[in-house]
Amino acid sequence: MSQSAIKIEHVSKTYKLYGKPSDRLKEAFCIGRRKYYQEHEALKDISLEVKKGETVGIIGSNGSGKSTLLKIITGVVKASEGHVSVCGRISALLELGAGFHMEYSGIENIYLNGTMNGFSKKEIDEKLDGILKFADIGEFAMQPVKTYSSGMFVRLAFAVAVTIDPEILVVDEALSVGDVFFQAKCYRKFEDFKKQGKTVLLVSHDLGSVSKYCDRVVVLNHGQKFAEGGPKEMIDLYKKLMATQAETENPADKNEMRNTEDGRSFAKRRDVKEWKQRMLLNPNVSSYGDHKAAITDYCTENERQMITNTLQKGEVYTIKMLVHFLQEVPDPIFAFTVKDRKGTEITGTNTMFEQVCVGYAAPGSVRQVCFTQKMNLQGGEYLISLGCTGYQDGRFQVYHRLYDAFSITVVSDKNTVGYFDMDSKVTVRQMTQE
Repeated sequence: MSQSAIKIEHVSKTYKLYGKPSDRLKEAFCIGRRKYYQEHEALKDISLEVKKGETVGIIGSNGSGKSTLLKIITGVVKASEGHVSVCGRISALLELGAGFHMEYSGIENIYLNGTMNGFSKKEIDEKLDGILKFADIGEFAMQPVKTYSSGMFVRLAFAVAVTIDPEILVVDEALSVGDVFFQAKCYRKFEDFKKQGKTVLLVSHDLGSVSKYCDRVVVLNHGQKFAEGGPKEMIDLYKKLMATQAETENPADKNEMRNTEDGRSFAKRRDVKEWKQRMLLNPNVSSYGDHKAAITDYCTENERQMITNTLQKGEVYTIKMLVHFLQEVPDPIFAFTVKDRKGTEITGTNTMFEQVCVGYAAPGSVRQVCFTQKMNLQGGEYLISLGCTGYQDGRFQVYHRLYDAFSITVVSDKNTVGYFDMDSKVTVRQMTQE
């Protein structure tokens, strides 16, 4: 009898990236070998075996191939090369909304998902009360899921995934949407699964949970399996990898950037990469303003002055941007904001709040702006927006704004309630009774 729940052998995945939709049509009717696309290797020769009863964590920075690998395992995406075998009934909780029909009610989606997993109506009837009790969404079970909040959505999705009695459960970061009490209930379910000898495959940026619940951890980096082993060893390795990856890309560029007094000479040099070229950027960034100024470059740096999208909770980091002024601007205001994946603004600041006098900006001048602070956000993914605004003749003006310019991933081995860690110092003393 096979002891493998999941076996991945030399799996690779290559995506075709087209510059515009019409390129697909041109390629379809093109006679010859001309390519209208660029190839992107999301996964490169991945081999991995997950034993029955194991809880295995997969960690890695954004773009490392974690979600792609899970989609291949669950059959959502087909591998370009290699083979995947799964032994046992598998249930997956991937990105929010996967496997749900937005026009159907919660109960209708329960029956839809149950049918897709091979259950009869009678079997789903028997499980329905348990699913609704676990999800705890009340009367919303009768409403279309398109009216659900993201928290309600993930509650129902997880309840369906764990209550259909799978032998293998695959979870991709979705639990970060639920509140802390629901997350605790989900992790208790993980513990029940482990006691029952079931298999769990977990992708998460919450390193504390990975360390606590996983028997083994796999580190992915740039689409390749970087290492695998015990949780503590792999988490330490991952932190070191995130801290050094920028330095290994091009140390000469880093030294050049440090030696630049302002952004002007750096921006003019063609042999030095722009900061944002070393960042994972939003391809659909929203940009607007009256064009009196332009934010031409930006990045985040960790406390070792390395450009990166991944930051360690508790470290000091800097958000940097270069602003070119095309017209004269009296006392511009520079700003950044941080939002969660649902678009809720969590925090942010600007030079006016910080009482920094910027002064007159002449046409053709360039300002380098640095916001330096301690990272106290919980582990997870966040969106960064940048802005250059001001007041002219008493009226508020937007010179340039970049909404959701890039994302950052906060790596944490200790999360508290909510978005922000108050960094509490706790003392407990044994008191004697008189």
